[in-house]
Amino acid sequence: MASTPFSANFSAPFHASFQTRPTQKHSNSTLLSSMELSVPSAKLSLGSSKSAFFHSGIFSQSSNFFGIFVKSRSWGVFARAATDKTLHDFSVKDIEGKEVPLNKFKGKVLLIVNVASKCGLTTANYSELSHLYEKYKTQGLEILAFPCNQFGGQEPGSNPEIKQFACTRFKAEFPIFDKVYVNGPNTAPVYKFLKSSAGGFLGDVIKWNFEKFLVDKNGVVVERYAPTTSPFQIEKDIQKLLAA
Repeated sequence: MASTPFSANFSAPFHASFQTRPTQKHSNSTLLSSMELSVPSAKLSLGSSKSAFFHSGIFSQSSNFFGIFVKSRSWGVFARAATDKTLHDFSVKDIEGKEVPLNKFKGKVLLIVNVASKCGLTTANYSELSHLYEKYKTQGLEILAFPCNQFGGQEPGSNPEIKQFACTRFKAEFPIFDKVYVNGPNTAPVYKFLKSSAGGFLGDVIKWNFEKFLVDKNGVVVERYAPTTSPFQIEKDIQKLLAA
């Protein structure tokens, strides 16, 4: 598979095209038959996402897996086929350790983000997230922030330190939850759901800090955005869901 590698410094753009040209057999996995797959730019359910990961169909990529492309005529149909649950079926712990049933957000549009305090994307994302929350919270938007230390160790602080950082430096008023794992065997159940709903039947690893999921008022994941997609680029999609 040839694709633009993910880089922590984000100096290169993401690409949603890849090729498979098997030249040898591998014992650990079965490669696709000899072919060349190209993912054309296409709009998903909401149509204005800038994310290059999910512009046409769904694909899964990891360090030890060459890649499988699953093309679907309808994103919504495919996502619902992956699970009968909605986000409202889960409970999570807030940053103070209290259990929070996510069904409290029924009727709300949710933007879910894995956040970090020491990332190169931190200032822009926290600032724009706070701006969007202030602008749309009375119209039904909630932003759910999940601290995660899996990417470059860039969220090393304790929960009180994370809360103080977000609330003091960026005046963040949206809910911040307990630090979680978003990849690997200890992945939080809510992130297993998010990835299975917007990453294909194999799921798809979270690429870096500040990857984003947009969830409608019924708890259904309708869009996923790359870490480098700024919150402001998502505003039109948020407006559409709030008006629905």
